[in-house]
This record gives sequence, structure tokens and C-alpha cells, in this order.
Amino acid sequence: MRYRSQRDDDADLRSKLRELAQQRRRFGYRRLHILLRREGVVINRKKTQRLYSEEKLAVRRRRNRRRAIGARAPAPVLALPNQRWSLDFVHDQMASGRRFRVLNIVDDVTRECLRAVPDTSISGRRVVRELTDLIAERGKPGVSGRVILREDGL
Repeated sequence: MRYRSQRDDDADLRSKLRELAQQRRRFGYRRLHILLRREGVVINRKKTQRLYSEEKLAVRRRRNRRRAIGARAPAPVLALPNQRWSLDFVHDQMASGRRFRVLNIVDDVTRECLRAVPDTSISGRRVVRELTDLIAERGKPGVSGRVILREDGL
């Protein structure tokens, strides 16, 4: 003589749980339990957990991002001044709470700060104007990066 369970098979509840798990792949049993309760199914959390594990449901793992194989090509070594410039914005706050920014333009080889432009707001037009003035002073850098200067000042 062996014990036979008197428990219901809960087929409709299992199918509902599988359906919700298919729709919401990133939800675990706890969040699926909340969705079931919202739909009017009166069920204990432990029973939801048991059915979830018996149905072999699990949160889908995210795949790792593909990474490039091999080493990156080293950047060309520039040994001459005025070959490449770097732009950077630095921001801070005064004691009064007012914020300000500083646009720094640096020569990559000599590490000389070519221009430091402080202001409370620096627009794109202002950046173009400062770069145009700097090019007029020192000449165009040898290597052109992603910054493209237009003559119309936009």
C-alpha cells in the first residue's frame, strides 16, 4: 500500500503559469505570482514556486556580449607638437550653487593647454568659434579627428 496524493493536478494553473513565463521571460516565480494574483487566481506563493520548479521554468540567462578577438592596433605615435589636439569639458559648482564649465583644448604630444574657456554655458557655436580662433593662431593640427569645422560657424 502506497500513499496516493489527493492534490488536484492544477493543469489549468500550470498552463497559465507557462503562458505567463513565455510572455515575460525575464520574470521569476515571484513576479509571475503577482501577475497571477492580479488576474484573480488565489494561490499561495509557495505553491507558485513549486509549480514553477516542477514545470522546469527558469529565468532566461542573458548572453554575454561578443568581444573582439585579438589586440587592438596601437595608435600611431605622434612625436611632433601641433599634430593632434584633445577637447574636454570639465564642470564644477561654485559655493553659491551656480554651475560652470571649462572647455580645455590640449596638445596631445606636449600636454600644453592651448586654451581653457570658462563659462556658465558653452554652446556648440562657441566651441567652433574658439577652435577657429586657435587654428588662426597656431595652424591646423596635423591629424584630423572626429571634430569637423565648418566655415559657416554651425
